[in-house]
Amino acid sequence: VLALGIAFIYHTYGLGLRWYLSGHAPWSNGYEALLLIGWGGLLAGFCFVRYSKITLAATALLAFFVLMTAGHSSYDPQLTNLQPVLKSYWLIIHVAVITISYGFLGLGFILGLFNLLIYLFKTRKNSESLDLICEELTYINEMNLTIGLVLATMGTFLGGIWANESWGRYWGWDAKETWALVIIFTYAVILHFRLVPKLKSAYIFNVGSVVGFGSVIMTFVGV
Repeated sequence: VLALGIAFIYHTYGLGLRWYLSGHAPWSNGYEALLLIGWGGLLAGFCFVRYSKITLAATALLAFFVLMTAGHSSYDPQLTNLQPVLKSYWLIIHVAVITISYGFLGLGFILGLFNLLIYLFKTRKNSESLDLICEELTYINEMNLTIGLVLATMGTFLGGIWANESWGRYWGWDAKETWALVIIFTYAVILHFRLVPKLKSAYIFNVGSVVGFGSVIMTFVGV
C-alpha cells in the first residue's frame, strides 16, 4: 500500500509538472489521456482500499497496463501546443471528469475479471471462502461502477455545454457524442441487472462489467 501510495504521489507530481511546463491541463491528447486514466484508476483503488486489499492489487494492475499502453503506443509523449478548439477552461473540467470515469470503469473491468477467475477455479473444498471473496469484490465493483457512471454522465453533460460554447449546439450526434451516450446506457443497464429477477446474480453482473468496458475502449480507441 505504501509503495503504491508513493507511486500515486509521483504520478500526480508528473501530471502537475506537465501542466506547469506546457501551460495547460495535461490531458489534451491521447498520451496524456492515458496518463489521466491510469491516475483515475489508482484513485478508484484508494477509494476502496479500506474495504479490500485485492481492489488495490486490481488497480495496480490496471495502472500498469494503461501506462504500458501509453509508453508503447504510437501516441506522442512530447509537450505540444493546444489546438484552438481546446483553448477553453472546459478542457480542465469536462475532459478530466469523463477521463477519470474511464479509470473507475477500467477498475470495474479488472474486478470483473478477478471474479470470473474465482468462478473458474472454485471447487467444493474452497467454495465457501471464494464465495465470500467474490461477494465482497462484487459489492465493491458495484459501488465503483456507480461512481464511474455518475462521472461519465456528468462529463457527457458538461461536454454538451462546451459544444454549445464552441459550435453553437449542445448535441450533434457525432461519433464521439454517440458513443459517450452508449457508455452511459451500457453501465446503467449493468447496474440495474439486480432489479431483473432472471439477471439478478453476481456472475451476470461481473460478466457485464467485463463486456461493458468494450464500450469505453470503442469510445477511446475506436472513435
